[in-house]
Amino acid sequence: MTGVTHNILEVDKLITSFETDRGLLRAVDQVSFVVPEGKTVGIVGESGCGKSVTAMSIVRLLPQPAGKILGGRVMFKGRDLVHASDAEIRRIRGGEIGVIFQEPMSALNPVHRIGRQVAEVFRIHRKITKKDAWDAATEMLKLVRIPAPEMRMMDYPHHLSGGMRQRIVIALALACRPSLVIADEPTTALDVTVQAQILDLMARLQSEMKMSIILITHDLGVIAETCDEVVVMYGGRVVERAGAEELFAHPLHAYTRGLLHSIPTLEKPPKSILSTIPGMVASLADHVHGCRFCQRMGRSSGITRDRPGFAEVSPGHWVETCPECYQP
Repeated sequence: MTGVTHNILEVDKLITSFETDRGLLRAVDQVSFVVPEGKTVGIVGESGCGKSVTAMSIVRLLPQPAGKILGGRVMFKGRDLVHASDAEIRRIRGGEIGVIFQEPMSALNPVHRIGRQVAEVFRIHRKITKKDAWDAATEMLKLVRIPAPEMRMMDYPHHLSGGMRQRIVIALALACRPSLVIADEPTTALDVTVQAQILDLMARLQSEMKMSIILITHDLGVIAETCDEVVVMYGGRVVERAGAEELFAHPLHAYTRGLLHSIPTLEKPPKSILSTIPGMVASLADHVHGCRFCQRMGRSSGITRDRPGFAEVSPGHWVETCPECYQP
């Protein structure tokens, strides 16, 4: 049927935990969302809310042996990545799913030249000759608009600026033209001009390659500019999920509203105090079973004892229906 949008990725009740000195602690608690083909889905929330752990669970890049996926499904093109073999997940990761890591300096090997690192992706996933891989890597650097790519191929990571290193990491992620790209805070630590260039580059490449993107960020301005759908996470759970326009126009969860109110606006008087959300995100060991945002706000034990439901309150708009936090 024409006009039907298919989902390239479906995450269903994903549970990820870590073995610690205090026992098995749940970092991702029954997270569910979908990524439609050709669309950008933003995952937003404060540090410690489980965004990056969710992303790394999808491609099974959790720290070992501590990180464990204990439940749920991650369906990618009809295949459950949770139960895929190690050989299959290595083929998919980097080939069909690209990952743009948060810190480019740690994502790149400091003792190898840029050309060798990009060419290695082609050697692993396409099984081509060294010369063909080198030529393909040079073309990728051209695609992400690296000036003088033939020269940059011979550079080491420390020779490049932060913006250039981030372009190299994008080239690594997109080398095999994946169907899905997971971008974990790709503009962190970049100035606003370079940030805009990186976002424009990703949008252009997405249009050219027809790929889907999961964009993880704490910046709601980036979400508003680039995303089709938004997943709001708090305490390892999804508290609200909706289309970007719908979420910004009608936020229903208290945490989402708190995030939106904390954005500086031109309407506020100069030097006015910015709005903040009181309290802090609880540590994994201190998470309650019930509403975790109520835990942060110091509300009654009854609300924090029983987990609230997660319901579709309008077409495509899902929210955790805590009686204190859900505000229709």
